[in-house]
Amino acid sequence: MSDDTIRLVTIGRMLRRRRRFLAVLAVVGALVGYGASVLFPPRYTTSASVLLPGQWEERELLTQVDIASSSTVVDRAAAALDWPGVSGAELRDHVSAKAADGNIIKISGTADTPERAQRLADQVADQFVKFAARIAGGTTDSKTATGPGALRKKVEETNRRISELADAADPGQTVESVQARTELEKLRTSLEEAMTKLEQADPADPVAGMVVMGPAARPTGEAPPTRTQLVVAGALLFFLLAVIGHLVAARASRRLRTEPEIAAALGSALLGTVDVPADRRGGHRPEDRGPRARIRRLLGIDTRWDLPAPQVSGDEAGRRIRYRRVCARLRSQLPSPRRLLAVVPDGDEIARRAAEQLAAEARSDPQLRVVQVSVDRPVVPDRDTESGALVVLSAGCWTAEELAGIAEACADAMHEVVGIVVAGMVRTRPTRTDGRPSDEATLALAVHGHATGGSA
Repeated sequence: MSDDTIRLVTIGRMLRRRRRFLAVLAVVGALVGYGASVLFPPRYTTSASVLLPGQWEERELLTQVDIASSSTVVDRAAAALDWPGVSGAELRDHVSAKAADGNIIKISGTADTPERAQRLADQVADQFVKFAARIAGGTTDSKTATGPGALRKKVEETNRRISELADAADPGQTVESVQARTELEKLRTSLEEAMTKLEQADPADPVAGMVVMGPAARPTGEAPPTRTQLVVAGALLFFLLAVIGHLVAARASRRLRTEPEIAAALGSALLGTVDVPADRRGGHRPEDRGPRARIRRLLGIDTRWDLPAPQVSGDEAGRRIRYRRVCARLRSQLPSPRRLLAVVPDGDEIARRAAEQLAAEARSDPQLRVVQVSVDRPVVPDRDTESGALVVLSAGCWTAEELAGIAEACADAMHEVVGIVVAGMVRTRPTRTDGRPSDEATLALAVHGHATGGSA
């Protein structure tokens, strides 16, 4: 197919001619999105903020984010919440943490109700602060306290014990007593220096100063994707897939659209093009009245969308001139008697009407017998009194292989393809209502007057 399939005018033509079908697909997509929202219950998400005082590097913040969403913290929160049938492993998929500006860690919790989401976020934030303080040694558990705070307490206790030992030592001036007091003072000095170095290395423990910045807000709306979003996404997805499918199918189409391509496929010369006015009944044959045909017409897929819009035709006299010129070319090419088969591909309603009109205009010179041939398994009647075959078809409906099959069927029946006629759909001008006679009426009066004068 030509590059016309990727132009905006082609997309606009497709949207205009397939609007009912696309609307139905969009509704189907919306229903699918609604069904997905029923299968996946609504979720609510809220966040609790934890402030980390002091100076923090980016990698340190990322470490705290990992701790906040770790399995240990989530398991502690699950144990504290004690929800029936909900374990820490299940809650891990509903808890997340991220670092925000200002040394703030936002801990988010997702649940099926706003109340549960709020409780989950608050509990995880609380357990995170406790767990971080425990790691830093800020708890009161003497069995596990090994952080800087516990070490300061032990230094203070040691200093008091040294003072007690110094006071209890022999106040005499013996060598042993002097040495004992000297050793105790050295030990006190060493402890004070170690404490000073410890305070210089860690003047303030920021982890022990973590604080939860208030309870999490109770969510007022569902977390995305909401039911409305799923419905809109389903409708939009089906609509876009339908549009892309139409464009891809049109791009990959191998139907012949130009007269030279059609003539080359049939191996004959083009005798002319004729116009067929749009049928007021919609161009449907009586055999196209079944349920499937009605559904196709209802959806607007009973006609081709990728063909250009029909042009506005002139009057009836101008259209009949085209048919007469084709008949004149046949008379000039064929000797008398001129009897031909007008071969029409089955299903080509435009070509069938053109062939019938051509047979009417010929007035038995040449004499045309219209036959419809299936393109799937083409069979042409054997040669009797006909001297050839005239193929009548419309452009943009058949592939080169299908037309080559029709040409082979004509050759098998001993019919030579003497010419090709391409039919096209046109729009007629509105009927005149100003009291003046139309072109058809003028032509009829002229013919009637000529016949009357001849009989006189």
